[in-house]
Amino acid sequence: MDYREAGVDTEAGAKAVELIKELAAKASRPEVARGIGGFAGAWRLGDGRMLVAATDGVGTKTEIARALGRYDTIGIDLVAMCADDVVCSGAEPLFFLDYVATGRVVAEEIAAIVEGMAEGCRRAGCALLGGETAEHPGVMEPGRFDLAGFCVGIVAEDAMLGPDRVREGDVLIGLESSGLHSNGYSLVRKALTEEAGYRLDETPEELSRPLGEELLEPTRIYAPLVLDLARRGLVASAAHVTGGGLPENVPRALPDGLGAEIDTSAWSPPPIFDLVQHAASASQEEMFGTFNMGIGMVLVASPENDIVSMSDDSGVPAHAVGRVVRGSGVTLR
Repeated sequence: MDYREAGVDTEAGAKAVELIKELAAKASRPEVARGIGGFAGAWRLGDGRMLVAATDGVGTKTEIARALGRYDTIGIDLVAMCADDVVCSGAEPLFFLDYVATGRVVAEEIAAIVEGMAEGCRRAGCALLGGETAEHPGVMEPGRFDLAGFCVGIVAEDAMLGPDRVREGDVLIGLESSGLHSNGYSLVRKALTEEAGYRLDETPEELSRPLGEELLEPTRIYAPLVLDLARRGLVASAAHVTGGGLPENVPRALPDGLGAEIDTSAWSPPPIFDLVQHAASASQEEMFGTFNMGIGMVLVASPENDIVSMSDDSGVPAHAVGRVVRGSGVTLR
């Protein structure tokens, strides 16, 4: 089973992005410094400062929260998906806004969702500035909901991280994920609950807790660590490993003419990935092209900088996972 069979057409999504780029180019302003294609857009604010903004959602992970009737963690995921895109530019996340669409407003459920967002903002170091809750009767079933988030940060223009700072021979430092994070859940749900028949309240022998708890594990928020390293001049570029995994996201942190070699034996993915792969009968290529496989953020740094020790000291386990080489794309070894 692959992502397409689970109902997600990544090729169509990529085509849509290309079409959107053309449309966005017709609705620009001189202040735009980075547009569609990066992890976040950048806007020249003046006085050498840049506003950086990103938006994202949590996909069908919402269905796991709905099935379990547990809504207090999904908001953390939403903040993580946005704030960690913003910090890939070296920007400090300033504030976050949300949009909640639901078939029927249940006040306690909405409050629990926002409770998670508030916790996510505390972890990311930003403010929960506001949001919108929309009730869609007749369009969404009662109990169904979807989330979108928006994060804005700020950085000095001469301190921005990005591909232009990367050099051949730089090392790739992988920061461990807390699990699946918030990508690939259409494939996860189909493989584990439909095909393999696991119940969310049972504990597969590969796991140490019920499947539902594993699937709801909040996305790790890297923003404070990455921001600290960036301010100390220790990081050149960063890639938030979300949809598309390492092969699609790492190249976004590299300039033309340079690629990456990644040693997949440098870390051990959490057991949930083996469980999904077995249930889906998925290839390694499919797994690495869909999931983070245990690495949620990749930092590009000079070999002289001991990022691994600094990251471990912060409580985020890190591994030297590869290096920057001449060429293009990502080679997994």
